[in-house]
Amino acid sequence: MARSKRPKYEYVEALGLYRKRVKTASGKYVALYGKTQAELSEKIADFDENSQPASGAKANVLVNDYMQQWLDLHTVNMSYGGKVDYQSVVNCNIKPYMEGKKLLDIKPDHIRELMLRITDKSESTYRKTYMILKQMFTSAYENGDIPKNPCPKIGKGGVPAEERTALTDAQSETLLDAIKETRVYPFCMIGLYAGLRREEILGLMWDCVHFDGTPRIEVKRAMRFEHNQPVVTEKLKTKASHRMIPIPDVLTECLKQIKATTNSEYVIADRNGHPLSESQFKSMWNAVVVRTVGDRTVRKHKNGKMVSYTIHAEKGKKAPHHKFYYTIDFEVTPHILRHTYITNLLLGGVDIKTVQYLAGHEKSKITLDIYAHLTYNRPEDILKKVRAAFDTAPGKENKEDGNEEKA
Repeated sequence: MARSKRPKYEYVEALGLYRKRVKTASGKYVALYGKTQAELSEKIADFDENSQPASGAKANVLVNDYMQQWLDLHTVNMSYGGKVDYQSVVNCNIKPYMEGKKLLDIKPDHIRELMLRITDKSESTYRKTYMILKQMFTSAYENGDIPKNPCPKIGKGGVPAEERTALTDAQSETLLDAIKETRVYPFCMIGLYAGLRREEILGLMWDCVHFDGTPRIEVKRAMRFEHNQPVVTEKLKTKASHRMIPIPDVLTECLKQIKATTNSEYVIADRNGHPLSESQFKSMWNAVVVRTVGDRTVRKHKNGKMVSYTIHAEKGKKAPHHKFYYTIDFEVTPHILRHTYITNLLLGGVDIKTVQYLAGHEKSKITLDIYAHLTYNRPEDILKKVRAAFDTAPGKENKEDGNEEKA
């Protein structure tokens, strides 16, 4: 059985304190304690500052050791998901190249070479890697651990993400028809008709669903997974994420039916009324996956062994050993549901500031950069706007005046 990883800061229940063992200049380890993780972080920072060599010469420590210590200190107040994301970037993109290199020996060309090695990764991963490098070396410079920040200016890089198209009305209808009797149906309805993020849907409770007056959903909670377990919090992605979303009749009726048949506080819940764990969510979303056309690998236990085989799902054919048919021949992800909602608002003529509010974007620039170009993919709509702009053009007025005089 695999041993579970020890937490960054160990909690000593007998003392009621958090503990971290740190290495001294002599190579020995000492334990530091704090009532809170933030207090312990401050003590570690003080320890590091006071443990510099008396001669004033800076210790030329390994980059990876310094990086991990910096990461531990600067992700204390991050969400669990944020910490995992940062650690993954460091482990996969930075540590392999920096293995064995010393902090004081790093030059701008080292940073350039590291970034060159990850140009085959996604654009967002490329940017995040450089951001972490720059933050760490800036911190080292400000603390006096290095004489100069070696991070040069880096241009854009990485592989741009493929543009994901929103679902058409026909595709949305096909999806909802396919999953009508499954547990994932209300999740998809909320995504398509309210545009909530995945974590906002999973953290949605009935006290935030209002049927009186204007039917609406108040977004004030989100759910994140920590070690597969759900953690519901009122700390949202940004301040703009807290919003009140009017909902159309089709979603109102759907939610009323669900509420009438459940005793759970949560709109999306397991059979015991509790919020879903990460594995439970994947199991629920699998109802979409198994109805999707294409080849996929299935693994099952057979005669005590794990056997892998390929299923070829062909549109219109019935799935073996199931009642459903393969009907979804397009990509569906939780984010595409939200993407479709926002796209439909824009194509419906909703102004950009309203879309920004309903989407929970902190700045309208985010909405414009990500979604506004979608409206330019419909020449027929652009033609209407162009014609409307020139309906009162001087030339047209003169022509009409001339016709009137001639008549």
